Amino acid sequence: MRTLSPHRLRAAFGYSRQGLRAAWASEPSFRDEVWLSCLLLPLALALGGGGVERALLAGSWLLVPLTELLNTAVEVLVERIDPCQHPLSGRAKDLGSAAVFVAMTLAALVWLLVLLD
Repeated sequence: MRTLSPHRLRAAFGYSRQGLRAAWASEPSFRDEVWLSCLLLPLALALGGGGVERALLAGSWLLVPLTELLNTAVEVLVERIDPCQHPLSGRAKDLGSAAVFVAMTLAALVWLLVLLD
């Protein structure tokens, strides 16, 4: 079993930072979601009636940029494997996009239900 060392933690943080920078540089949707996060996360803390509601509001929204990062990873990998158009490549990209849509729908539903309660 591997142990967590300061070196491994620092390296993992560095890889994560590189991924976030790459997403910011190449994905307009991710940038939009980060800007929306700057608005929605403080709102989640202000509008939530307690810890659970705040966690639901903030967490449901944070699933959106998280899913966008995974979608971007799929798209990059598909392009790396074969930049030519292929039906399966298109399907993989469409499924990633659908995952982002489902995350957005979940966030909207949670916000609606919590705030209307």
